[in-house]
Amino acid sequence: MAFPAAFLDELRARIGLAQLIGRRVKLQKAGREWKGCCPFHNEKTPSFYVNEDKGFYHCFGCGEHGSALDFVMKQDGLSFPEAVRSLAAEAGLEVPEETPEARQRAKAQAGLHEIMAQAADWYTQQLGGISGANARSYIEKRRLTPDTVRAFGLGYAPDGNRLKSALKEVGEARLLECGLLGSAEDRDEVYDRFRNRLMFPIRDPRGRVVGFGGRVLGDGQPKYLNSPDTPLFDKGRLLYNLDKAGPIARKSGRLIVVEGYMDVIAIAQAGVAEGVAPLGTALTEQQLALLWRVVPEPILCFDGDGAGQRAALRAALRALPLLEPGRSLRFATLPAGQDPDDLVRSGGAAAFEAVLAAAEPLIEKLWRAEIEGVDLKTPERRAAARAALRDHAKAIADPTVRALYEAEFRDRFDAQFLARRETRTTQPWRPGAPPPPPNRRPATKGNDDAVWTNALLVGLMNFPELAHDLHEPLAELDIADERLSRLKSVILDAAVRVADLDKSALGNTLAEYNMASLADEVRRANHIHWSFTRPGAPLDMAREDLGAVLDNLVARRHVAAALAEATARMSAGGDEADYEEQQRLLRERDRLNEDMKRLAQTRREAAD
Repeated sequence: MAFPAAFLDELRARIGLAQLIGRRVKLQKAGREWKGCCPFHNEKTPSFYVNEDKGFYHCFGCGEHGSALDFVMKQDGLSFPEAVRSLAAEAGLEVPEETPEARQRAKAQAGLHEIMAQAADWYTQQLGGISGANARSYIEKRRLTPDTVRAFGLGYAPDGNRLKSALKEVGEARLLECGLLGSAEDRDEVYDRFRNRLMFPIRDPRGRVVGFGGRVLGDGQPKYLNSPDTPLFDKGRLLYNLDKAGPIARKSGRLIVVEGYMDVIAIAQAGVAEGVAPLGTALTEQQLALLWRVVPEPILCFDGDGAGQRAALRAALRALPLLEPGRSLRFATLPAGQDPDDLVRSGGAAAFEAVLAAAEPLIEKLWRAEIEGVDLKTPERRAAARAALRDHAKAIADPTVRALYEAEFRDRFDAQFLARRETRTTQPWRPGAPPPPPNRRPATKGNDDAVWTNALLVGLMNFPELAHDLHEPLAELDIADERLSRLKSVILDAAVRVADLDKSALGNTLAEYNMASLADEVRRANHIHWSFTRPGAPLDMAREDLGAVLDNLVARRHVAAALAEATARMSAGGDEADYEEQQRLLRERDRLNEDMKRLAQTRREAAD
């Protein structure tokens, strides 16, 4: 079957090559690539490399080379159509039906690229002709240099139906199919879709012209007009200038999303060549996937006015379900009343770079959207803000990232809003009286969360294969110590990325993240001597003990959070129900502590 080129391009864009191959091969990060032992021949020293950005693998030992489709065909013994269907099912794409009509469309589509290239050349010629004087005047007003105009292939669509006449040998039907002509609904007439407009060719990631954007010259409407949907052009699946910005961004490690064509061109002329733009719509899931294939944290640069900030929040919310370890967004805010073109004109590239340097993480954007500038003086309003933050975190599909967002929001909220009273009372509490404290007791060595958390991490380093089995509760576990929390996240990330994670692969990952010394420090600090802290212990025993400790720690965290909320409600004037809830949680906390003490005693007796 001859699959349409656009479908195969979309399939390659959706499949993460390193993730696909990582299920069969233990891969380790090596600069911008991944490396491992070749699955096509026996070797002890890795010579097999995966280049995610360029979409291919290569073995320097046996010479095997190919794409995701090649890998699936060779590993699973599938034909090309079978491999396409297999990967399409994984990517959630519907495979085009194999019919004579579909084959004819695929054949015809190949010729559409040639027509679009002819149109782009013709528009460029018109820009330099007599009719292009107004367009050239506009370009001079915007201070675009001849080199910039050539680099972006700018052109001019004159009034009338001159493109239709110039490309008459192509035929009206093909020009309509390309979106270069329009048709009147009330009469049998076709006409040039773009007239009296400065033309911006829109290219796919392979650099082929697939559509156009046209900026009207004068008072006409709409100000910007894009190509309609065609077999080549889908504005929700393309980004302006990605073909040029992508290779540069892979080297620099940053990719900047601005609002429009002229913003991209203005910052490129100023020396910031990593700019792309959506095509007149809010960012789509497909466009986010394109961005993440280039860099792990694209920078979205929006205007500082209300509309710009609403657009930033929409993008943030759309990205949440798609977040993964190492994959996020940053947000740069322009000065009020200025777009990138204004900024680089007045302050040059340095002014724009300063805005980029101040870009904030996605989590900061969400936090400020719900907290800053909002009246949170009453418990009800604070509760609404907390619920909104909780909903944002729950929208994240990846359990590790979701758990970390939940913990971060909870910690920030508690630090800012929860009143903690240290006064103690020996009298029974009654409504109207000062609330009693949450009955804090000094932590004992057997119940110290920090001691058990440290031991838990030692267990994961001794038995890294258990990180995958215990992934959900581990992701849910909040660790107060920032360094230990980071260590846990790296271990979980390795469990996701590396199939059959073992101590050697984990050691390489820890070294890659410069965490080897922290890992040694954690091992030295361990005072718990259970099965999972002994490297040679039976795996089943280690799994059982590690799971028991993990469940207890997660339960403690939930009880502690609920206890803090109950105490806060009492501080704000709670009732007897709040008091009863606080006392119940205190009893539950004591029970969990006793459970851990009994379990520890049992393990000590078994060891003796």
